[in-house]
Amino acid sequence: MIAHLLLSLALLLTAAKLGGVLAVRLGQPAVLGELVAGIALGALPALGLHGAAGLAHDPVLEALAELGVILLLFEVGLSTRLAELVKVGASAFLVACIGVVAPMALGYGVGAWLLPGASPLAHLFLGAALSATSVGITARVLRDMGRIGSPAGQIILGAAVIDDVLGLLVLAVMVGLAGGGGDGAGTWTVLALVGAKAVGFLGAALVAGRWAAPRLFAVAARLRAQGVLFTLALAVCLALSWAASAVELAPIVGAFAAGLVLEGVPFAELSGGEERLEERLTPLAAVLVPLFFVRMGLAVDLGALGTGSLALAGALSVAAIVGKQACALAVVTPGVDRLAVGLGMIPRGEVGLIFANIGLSLTAGGRPLLGPGAFAAIVAMVLVTTLVTPPLLRWRMGSAPAAAAVRPGPGVRAA
Repeated sequence: MIAHLLLSLALLLTAAKLGGVLAVRLGQPAVLGELVAGIALGALPALGLHGAAGLAHDPVLEALAELGVILLLFEVGLSTRLAELVKVGASAFLVACIGVVAPMALGYGVGAWLLPGASPLAHLFLGAALSATSVGITARVLRDMGRIGSPAGQIILGAAVIDDVLGLLVLAVMVGLAGGGGDGAGTWTVLALVGAKAVGFLGAALVAGRWAAPRLFAVAARLRAQGVLFTLALAVCLALSWAASAVELAPIVGAFAAGLVLEGVPFAELSGGEERLEERLTPLAAVLVPLFFVRMGLAVDLGALGTGSLALAGALSVAAIVGKQACALAVVTPGVDRLAVGLGMIPRGEVGLIFANIGLSLTAGGRPLLGPGAFAAIVAMVLVTTLVTPPLLRWRMGSAPAAAAVRPGPGVRAA
């Protein structure tokens, strides 16, 4: 068994890295290449090459991939500065709120239209998968153009970070609704309770963690043992992920909360001037996070992409793009390019894939919440929105002098 696992890991990690490097060379995010590499591996058995068969359902690889997505959300939390988000103002918050509600409503409508036999909760989940913007993809494009410090860039990044937080709350509610029988008469009661639980969990983790974490790390620093602070940080991440799961929220909500908690810990100072926590985490995340995306590609059943699934993928892509353009209506700051803000909110990237992955594991009325066709349609939507955003933003915003690129966006640390 161990020999098979080692060979499988070698294959997936190599495919993920090659796919990511090729995508970057083509001017696309690495996540896109990792996803396509997984789809290509998953298609090999249909071509008579069965060496990759069963990789998508290997429980050990699945556990490692889940650990990868936990580290990804931990990284997102670590790079989110709450103090900066407060300074962004009303525009970013309004843009984020509309950027969640409008695509979600359109996605629900698409699901009800094209999947009339599915449960209302499945329709709602399709809408939820369209809600959150990928801040990483947008930040990379804006940085490359030197527009990350522009007024529109500041609003886009601030809104995208808030959008991610709201998206995680939406995901927590979806998981709770599926677990609590969200198709019954008490749906709104369940919705309110789960929403309150998600907000309460994040709030309690932040309040308690921001008080306890500096003290805990100060004590650990006195041990002067190699790697003790980094190990403690990982332990906090895993413990909060477990706590989120224990209260029937998605574990990634706990990982994100851990990042928010530890963002304020002076890691470099406590470790004697060593690297920041994010820099220590990068090598581990660079191995496990791509594993999640390549495994997501493996789970795509190309045979399920019939006419109905292709129509669903197209409709979801249109809803995802059009829904985010409603964000432009919320821009209240004078002189800001509203269309640029709407375009910058389009990509779903890793966030949409996380939604799709969790949707595969949920059930409603005794049936899987997302079937293979709907899952493949969401992945296709992620591919489309990720591909169209860079050229659209370059068309609308152009480029700026290199000096403009050094100013980080609100809530996002400089890369």
